[in-house]
This record gives sequence, C-alpha cells and structure tokens, in this order.
Amino acid sequence: MKYDMTALEDQLIDHEGLELKPYQCTAEKLTIGVGRNIEDRGITEDEARYLLKNDIKIVEDELLEKKPVVAGLDSVRQRVLVDMGFNLGIPTLLKFQNMWNAIEEEDFETAAEEAMDSRWAKQVGRRAERLCQAMSTGEWV
Repeated sequence: MKYDMTALEDQLIDHEGLELKPYQCTAEKLTIGVGRNIEDRGITEDEARYLLKNDIKIVEDELLEKKPVVAGLDSVRQRVLVDMGFNLGIPTLLKFQNMWNAIEEEDFETAAEEAMDSRWAKQVGRRAERLCQAMSTGEWV
C-alpha cells in the first residue's frame, strides 16, 4: 500500500472514534480502541503481551512508590510481590501488614507464612503455594 499510515490512522480515529474503555458499538458488539470488535476478533497474543507489559510496569511503579523496600529485594522476591500486586491490586496487597513487617525485617519465612494465612491464598491455591515458597526460599520453582 502506498498511503501514509499516520494519515489513515487519524482518518479512522475521526470516523470511528477512540474509546479507551469497552463499549457497545452500533452493531451491539463489545468494542474498544478504534472500532476493535473484541467479541468477534479478540486480540492477538502479541497484543495481549503488549498490554501485559504495560500492566506489569504500572504494578511495579505503584509497588515501588508505596513500598520502597521492594527495590532492595532479590529478583525472585520482587517477582513474587509484583505477581501478588498484579493479582490483588496494590491497595489490597498493602493490607498484608504482617507480611510487609516480616519483609522489612528480612524474615522471608514469616512473610511467606503470613501470605499463606490469608483469604487470597485460599482463593488462588497453587499460585499462593508457589509464590510463598519462592518468598520463603528466594528461589523460583
């Protein structure tokens, strides 16, 4: 094709609109962005991974802002906390006060026990077991 891609993008945004949250289009299909029918087309794996990377960055930034201690942890324990924050949301993760107290004291076994002693752990099962084992040992399994 020989046209200017940016000009076409601007044209389509003008005609279709740009919606950053899902909405029902005139054909009653769940739509997002610039006319993306997510009911019929969905998204590609590349698009899902792109969105995931953006969401991870948001969680990392929020986590580091609220709990600077995370910056000094090893990479495995950082992954554990980002995973938990991704799943729970940072406001809920911050409520794990006993876990955070143990992390600040570098008592990772207690931190893992405190996380396991939660409604979250009962809800997510194997995920919590894996994350808490990694929190305790500092090794990813």
